[in-house]
Parts: sequence; C-alpha cells; structure tokens
Amino acid sequence: MSFDRSRLVRGAAAGVVVLGLLVACTEGTTPSASPSSSAPSSAPATPSPVASAPADPPPAGSEVAAPAAAATVVDAGPAVAALEASRAVFVSAPAVVVADAGDPDGQLTAASIAVAVGAPVLLVGDGVSDAALAAEVRRLGATRVVAVGDVPDVGGVSLEAVAPGASAADLEAVTGVTFGDARRVKKGDGAAASAVVALDGERPVVLVGPTAHAPRPTSTPSATPTGSPTAGMSGPSSGDSAASSGAAASSAAPGPTTTPAPTVLPTAPAGLVALVGAGPTPVAALATLRAAGVPVVTIPGGDPRATSATVKAVATATPDSVIALGTGFGSPSTLAARVATARTGVLVPGGGQLVFPEGDGVRGKRYVALYGTPGSKALGVLGEQSVAKTVARATRTAKPYRALTKDTVVPMVEIIATIASASAGDDKDYSRERSVAELRPLVEAAHRKGLAVVLDLQPGRTDFLTQAKRYEDLLAMPNVGLALDPEWRLKKNQKHLRQIGSVKVAEVNRVGDWLAEFTAERHLPQKMFVLHQFSLSMIKDRSKLDVSHDELAVLIHVDGQGSQPAKRGTWKALRAGAPDVHWGWKNFYDEDHPMLSPKKTYKITPKPDLVTYQ
Repeated sequence: MSFDRSRLVRGAAAGVVVLGLLVACTEGTTPSASPSSSAPSSAPATPSPVASAPADPPPAGSEVAAPAAAATVVDAGPAVAALEASRAVFVSAPAVVVADAGDPDGQLTAASIAVAVGAPVLLVGDGVSDAALAAEVRRLGATRVVAVGDVPDVGGVSLEAVAPGASAADLEAVTGVTFGDARRVKKGDGAAASAVVALDGERPVVLVGPTAHAPRPTSTPSATPTGSPTAGMSGPSSGDSAASSGAAASSAAPGPTTTPAPTVLPTAPAGLVALVGAGPTPVAALATLRAAGVPVVTIPGGDPRATSATVKAVATATPDSVIALGTGFGSPSTLAARVATARTGVLVPGGGQLVFPEGDGVRGKRYVALYGTPGSKALGVLGEQSVAKTVARATRTAKPYRALTKDTVVPMVEIIATIASASAGDDKDYSRERSVAELRPLVEAAHRKGLAVVLDLQPGRTDFLTQAKRYEDLLAMPNVGLALDPEWRLKKNQKHLRQIGSVKVAEVNRVGDWLAEFTAERHLPQKMFVLHQFSLSMIKDRSKLDVSHDELAVLIHVDGQGSQPAKRGTWKALRAGAPDVHWGWKNFYDEDHPMLSPKKTYKITPKPDLVTYQ
C-alpha cells in the first residue's frame, strides 16, 4: 500500500506500479480498471505525448472541519481522547492509523505516519471497545488501516502492519512518503507531546521512543515494476523533469499499470487552534490534530490569560474555536471566555491578564498600593502630591518588596472615588461622588506607567452597585478594579463616625455579579475585587460570599490599625473561617505603633497579596 501526494517529489520511475492506501479498496493482486475505480485506466508503459495522457483524477484525501463549539475540552484517557479528537475534526478519512493504548513507542510511530499522510490516530484498549473503534472507522469511510504493533482486526477493514519504532524506509514502504531522519524522543514529562507538536506533514520525520529499537528496514523501495502492486515509492510527481520521466517510462516493461489517486494533506480548519500544557497531553489525540493541520499553542496551567507569552500566542493565532487536550483547562464555557479575553492581546500591569496568576511555570503577582484621593492630603498619602509624583511615589514604595519575593511586585494606587461625608449633600446619601473627569488623569497616568488601579467606594446611605455603575468608563480600562468599603455603608438614619457601617453579603454579591458580567461582555482582563474589613460585623453572612466568578480576583483587605499585636489579632480573627480569597494588609504611617518595614510586612503569615499604605 502507498500514499501518493502530488506535491511530494518521488524518486522512482514513471512505470512503477503502486497501490495506495488512499485508493478505494480493491481485492486481488492486480488492480482492475473500472468506471468506479479512483485510478485511471491501465495502459502499456509506452511513451506518449503529454497532451494525450489521461487527466489526473481529483485529489483524494481526508476532509476536516472545525467543531461548531467555541471550545472543546478533551480531558479523557489516551484512547478515549484519541477517539474524541478524531470525531471532533475529521469528517472523513480514506485511511486511519491504529496503535495500542499501552504502547507509547507505537503511538510515536503512529503519530509520524498520521501527520505525514493526514490521517487520524485511534487506539485500541484503555476503555475503547472494538465496536466503538470499528464504528469510527466506518464513520470516516476508511478503507485501509495502518496497524502499528499488535492490533486486532478493525471492523473487517484491510490492515497494513508496521512495527513500533519502524525506520524511515519501513514507513516509506508502507506509505510511499519519503521520511527524513529518525528523531529520538527523550524521556520526561511532555517530551513526546513536544515532539508531536513539531511534526510537519510537509517535512515528514520518524519519531522513535526513548526505549524503542528501530528495526532494520523490512522492505526496500524499488523502481522495478513487478506483476503485483509494489509497496514502495510512487511515480514522479509534477515536480520531476520531463527528461527523467521520459527516460524512466521508456525503460519500464510493458504491461498493465495503475497509478494511485493523488492525495493532498488536509487543509487545516480555518480558525481552529489546539491548546496543550495543562496536565499530561494524550499523544495520539494530539497527532490527530496535527494530522489535520491544526496549529498548537502551549498554555502552562491551562488558563491562556495567565502570562504575557500565552496571551500573545493566542492573540497571534486569533482562534475562532479551540480544542484543548488535558485535564486543567476547565469547562468548555470557561475556556471559551478565557480564550476570547486572551485573543484581545491586552496586557495588565505585571503581565498577562490575571490579577493573581498561579500554576507550574507561571510567575505569581503581589501588589503594593498608595491609598487616598487626588488633591486631598487628609484622606491618605495618595493625595499629598501631584498626579505625576503620586505615580512615581507608588513605584518607589513598591520597589523594596521586589527583593523579598520571587513573584512580580506591581505598584498600585487605590483611589477613593466616593468619599464618606459628614453632610447629607444634595442627594441625601452622605457620600461625595467624585466625577470620572476628576479621577481620569491619575487613572490614565497609572495605566501609562504600568500601575494597577482600584476604585474605592464609600457609599453612605446609597448602595454599592448604584455607585459602581457611575464609574463604568474607568472600569472599562484593563488595569482598573473595584473596592467596597463597608465601614462607610450606612443604614437609614445612620451617620458616619457614630457607628461602624456594614453590608449584607447579598449586596456584595450583586456587585460581584455585575462586575463579572461587565468584564466578560467586554472581554476585559480579570479584575481585582477588594472588600475592606476590620470587624466581622462589617460583612453580614460573609461565608456566603461568591468567589466563583472567573472574571474576578476577590481579596479581603484587613484594615486594622494601632499596635502590632492588635493588628495581628485582627488579621487572625478575620481569616478564621473565611472564604477562599486573597488577603491584603494595610500599613498606616501615623496610626500604627510601629509601622512595619517591608521585610517585616512580608513575614506576616500568609504573606499579604496586597500591601496598602495610608
């Protein structure tokens, strides 16, 4: 059996008789010429004018297509994953490659063949029944199976056997494709997947497993025709010179010949990208996607928003749909939303699109912030200087922390957007709302200099959501998050400083729902969502806090001031029984006794994700 691809130059003579894997199934040793045959009628191998030669039949090969879903997650075992990958992208295939699920060396051989000829790889065993395997072969319309190793009959379809670890000559004898030198795959996690990702159907190579011993070639391609089909190289393609073709043809012995139907590698489905890197990658499934021409992007940890490199890779690939191979990519809907965000290519301070990235191969982030409101020295250090000097001071304040952690330390400003007021004001809510125009200069300056921004709300007698919506224009910027300050959330008839304010967790969750939806609709990077607290009573039913939004990174900021033993006590009390959130610590220049140095601040357990100065 032989695969013949018209754009590959063969080295054999024009009269060589070859029966290709991609030719329709024909019984017997001599191909018959019939109207239903995919090969042209046989004729004596005698020279004739090119103009009188029969026209080449249309190319025959696999048909592939992208799945309808924006994201497909294949997180099953190797054999099931191989089956799912075939179903996901292959509409039809004249041939398939089958290997044993328990034979990693055989799967590398199968991958080499599959990518070279554009065929899916299926595995026997490991939870896939013979009936399921046969059903997929029938769905594909395959008439030939390349069996790598000890593979049982697949639905009665003709088998062509090849040994695991086979040489280039062996694979050429089976496929008719010229392979390059063998490439030994090293031991170690991910080595096999990396080798398969690198396979290119236009430049076929042979992958050999780390423990495989490549056998000597079992057949030698020959340019001498025989009375039966030769499992070797096909005749010259259109790339061969006319002179060599004529000479070879004139030396061929007369007799009936059959030229295999020319085939081409499938054209990759437009807009489809494969994702790997989150857990072990099923090699056979990956080979199927590479055989379909699908490009691959590696996503350490499974979230394409996690690093600048993965964001840029996805943005460059501009996928309309993705197929993820591995166990760490989350649900299809979650992955689709993450890819849509990464596709924008927008980066946030510290890199990537996540507030607190984590996982193998992913560098974490921590934040150091100045707190206050522009133009007001009384409300914190942020307002003690001009916009430009505030940005510079925030950067200087964060710098000492960089030597204390392997994580990226991001400078930040937390801007009081609505200020608790002693008077009711025109709207009777005891909160002075600063305009977007007043805050924009600092927000935009921070953005230009790579600083994160959080807008802090002190709502008085109104609710947090009403105030949050006032700042949509600023929250639409990629580096801007939101903070709620329950200390300043009043009930009816309450006034500031006469009691500590509080909020029901249901109101907090409504803000979180809105902010998450706002972020998702605009494909914005993840946003920091801060809740200030120094007393358990400030957030009612805190255990019901919704921390499930993928678009938000929720952080509880412990705002206690005074002596260090008292502050540590508050830290411990607020963390007890808390939801799964990140944590912030506040250093007060005037009220703390003493204020901790950066080194001592980072000795707090757990190390704060956000340190704020007021």
